[in-house]
Amino acid sequence: MLSPTARIAVQRYTLGVLILSAFCLFALGSTLHRSVSSTRTPITDKSMPAGVPVIVELFTSEGCSSCPPADALLAKLEERQPVANTQIIALEEHVDYWNNLGWMDPFSAKDWTARQEEYAGALGNGNVYTPQMVINGQTELVGSREQQARRAIETAAAGMRADVSLTARLPEQKGPAEFAVSIGRLAGNKGGDAPEVWLAITEAGLHSNVTRGENAGQDLHQAAIVRFLRKIGEAKGDREPSFAGDATVPLKKEWKHENLRAVLFVQEKKSRRILGAAEIRIAE
Repeated sequence: MLSPTARIAVQRYTLGVLILSAFCLFALGSTLHRSVSSTRTPITDKSMPAGVPVIVELFTSEGCSSCPPADALLAKLEERQPVANTQIIALEEHVDYWNNLGWMDPFSAKDWTARQEEYAGALGNGNVYTPQMVINGQTELVGSREQQARRAIETAAAGMRADVSLTARLPEQKGPAEFAVSIGRLAGNKGGDAPEVWLAITEAGLHSNVTRGENAGQDLHQAAIVRFLRKIGEAKGDREPSFAGDATVPLKKEWKHENLRAVLFVQEKKSRRILGAAEIRIAE
């Protein structure tokens, strides 16, 4: 049997071992925590996909019964970004030549019809129709054909492109948005064809309850509808940068700023080929 003195010594020794063990476990846990924390991948903003920008335009109308599937496809391509290493930039342009057939499309404009007519001349099909999808200004197809669209997007992404930079400078209150734009040296610009610089504003989340025409009774949801499109200059292919400047765009009160994006692209006037593009959110 241990003496009282020996018993106290054993108790002190045991307590010391327990304290030392607890300290070692705490230190080991801290080391493991630091190790795990240091190997975590930082969270990045995935709101704008990375990759080669490809402009996908859809000429459509709420008065056309064949158009809703194409509208849905454009929204799907933009949301899911299914083509590897590619950033699909959607431009949904509502033409006005369906407006006298029962339903006045609230998003339609003669400017988008005129743009489609320019494509008809450049791409050789000679006429306009809906739904028509145009990929990077070079390939046109029926807008609801998903596999054909994806192949055209892949081909466009493999082509030469110019570096395009677009940044927004927004006022504290709602009003005009200011943008700084820059385009690097142009790759593959055809001699004698003017590379024009265009700035667009698109709005997502729009829909209509259609009461007349071919789509009567449907609630049609749209992709990135073009609200504004303007030529802001012309790039000089032999310079670096080929274009740089500022642009101001009036933002209408009825537009929901949180759903707006700005799109900058450079496009040859004759061939309609798009040489480079960029897209940013206007408001975070």
